Amino acid sequence: MGYDIVVAESFLSFNTAVLVALVAFGIAVVLGPIVIPILRRLKLGQNVRQDGPKSHLEKAGTPSMGGIVIVIAVAVASGIFSGFEPEWLLVMFLMLSYGAIGFLDDYIKVVKKRSLGLRAWQKFSMQIIAAIVFVWLLNYYEVPTLMFVPFSDGFYLDLAWATPFLLVFIVVGTANGANFTDGLDGLASGVTLLVCLFFLYAAFLADSVLGYSLAAAAGGLLGFLLFNSYPARVFMGDTGSLALGGFVAATAIVLQMPFLIAIVAFVYVAEVLSVILQVSYFKISGGKRIFKMSPLHHHFEHLNPPWRESKIVAVFYIFTAIFCLIGILAIGGVA
Repeated sequence: MGYDIVVAESFLSFNTAVLVALVAFGIAVVLGPIVIPILRRLKLGQNVRQDGPKSHLEKAGTPSMGGIVIVIAVAVASGIFSGFEPEWLLVMFLMLSYGAIGFLDDYIKVVKKRSLGLRAWQKFSMQIIAAIVFVWLLNYYEVPTLMFVPFSDGFYLDLAWATPFLLVFIVVGTANGANFTDGLDGLASGVTLLVCLFFLYAAFLADSVLGYSLAAAAGGLLGFLLFNSYPARVFMGDTGSLALGGFVAATAIVLQMPFLIAIVAFVYVAEVLSVILQVSYFKISGGKRIFKMSPLHHHFEHLNPPWRESKIVAVFYIFTAIFCLIGILAIGGVA
């Protein structure tokens, strides 16, 4: 996939992308009032960790698994306009497969009343298998796996035999980054919305059909935020967060920009690293902690004085927006 734009034969239409976003927004807005009462009647409410922030105890019982609204909005709206192109199929496969893993995890949490859901090895095994199938499909559809190097003015890296291993790592890491980010009202939704807008810009540079998927994600997330912003009426659950992580990873890989995830989705990276560092240091030091609590957003809730939830979310939005601007500079030479 090259990045030389031929205007006369442009595949991606800005007006159509806006229409896709509006359709996805409309689907999410319509589905929200339908899905939320159903989740509430089925008693699919959030189980709050007893060792978490005390302020989160009031969230217990808030309907979870609302991420299905986002998944449906993105799949339907983008599917209408994308023509079932291979690139679209690849992204939908990873989003839906990771969404299914998240759905199973949520089911165990809210129905079986086991707050931690799937065992770690079960969740990671399924994620790795789905990522391997995705990488195989990239090869099957002959989608290039070159990777653009940020700030390189158009240099693409070919890691040959090591590429599949790196791509699986990127997929699993991104999905879990999105999953860890989902811990405060509107946090994962807003951060991922900004990340999607960045990759929408990249898709326009590439004249890629994925622009429609990204526009649908932006619209769907905006619609979902009407119900997920503070105070949240519904949580996306792992159904939504893992699906979104898979979506972002697949989109970046197909656009040949997986390295940009580390920049524009820096919040994902910080959340994952905070958990890894916390757990590792706790074991090495015999019970000491680096952060007051992980993932990172919970650390700020335990400061003295504690940060309000709305402030943490706003700060994370701001930093994501700044890193997305840096990402635009990083690909400036590509166009």
